[in-house]
Amino acid sequence: MAEQDEPRSLDELAAEVDENGEVSAEAAEGSDDLEMLKRERDEIRDRFIRALADAENTRKRAERDRREAENYGGSKLARDLLPVHDNLSRALDAIAEDQREAQKALIEGIELTMRELLSVFKKHGIHPIDPKVGDKFDPQQHQAMFEAPVPGTKAGEIIQVATQGFMLHDRLLRPAQVGVSSMKES
Repeated sequence: MAEQDEPRSLDELAAEVDENGEVSAEAAEGSDDLEMLKRERDEIRDRFIRALADAENTRKRAERDRREAENYGGSKLARDLLPVHDNLSRALDAIAEDQREAQKALIEGIELTMRELLSVFKKHGIHPIDPKVGDKFDPQQHQAMFEAPVPGTKAGEIIQVATQGFMLHDRLLRPAQVGVSSMKES
């Protein structure tokens, strides 16, 4: 017979059941051992499944964090470069037509710098929000700098664009700054 400390097999336990189907005291003790082993097995299986699920969740979280860092990690630098874009735009807008021929080389340099900056923006997923006068104000992409009643417009229409906005992939980097009509409908 098996030693007292070792768990017994089902065959050994079945052999201890008498013809009337009653279990001897020794067999009952073995049955308790079997139940204890089953509970222990179930507990270990449960812990193993939970550990696997936890490892999978950690892997998915790390992958999501990696993607976000790749896509949005440079958002602070991008935000710091937006005033450079604004200044180049203002410089190009400030050039009078009569100065264009006299300052041709300088203007070409500014335009080339602007194209390169826009190319870098595009490469890194930064794209402009370019509202037009008459567009509907969208608080998700626009920042109202002022409201004014302008005849011939509807309430909530853009009446002036102060600065262009920018998106970084699908996130707002900077809202477009606009003036909005407050004209009451009559």
